[in-house]
Amino acid sequence: MNRLLAAAGVAACALLATQASAQEQISLSAGFVPDPVSVEIYSGGPTDASGIAGSCVGMVADQPDISLTFRSQGGPLGIAVYSSGDTSLVINGPDGRWYCNDDADGLNPQLRWGRAPSGQYDIWVGAVGDAAPSTVLITEGSF
Repeated sequence: MNRLLAAAGVAACALLATQASAQEQISLSAGFVPDPVSVEIYSGGPTDASGIAGSCVGMVADQPDISLTFRSQGGPLGIAVYSSGDTSLVINGPDGRWYCNDDADGLNPQLRWGRAPSGQYDIWVGAVGDAAPSTVLITEGSF
């Protein structure tokens, strides 16, 4: 019995370590192909997004779900989330500002820069209600 409990404990620790390091690292340059880039994640987490930036909503992970490094040539960049659940989008841009969106088209958030700056975009997908499987799309085109 003790071996079984010990094995279960080791398995649980391994699962937690995997989830903690599940963050996606993406590097893209202007003109990237394929466009859009699609990333599958699970929305939500233990942190209230309104504590990060007052206009943000939803529960988010402690660390960004995606860290995007984007080398721009002054063109557009769009980031959207599609999910069967109600999601929000929280992004810390290269300029250090927080960008938030909820319900751009009902349940799905999106943010767009007409002249996207180069740098790192830290992206969180929040859950407004129940967490759900979600798809993040990164594009230079339209949604």
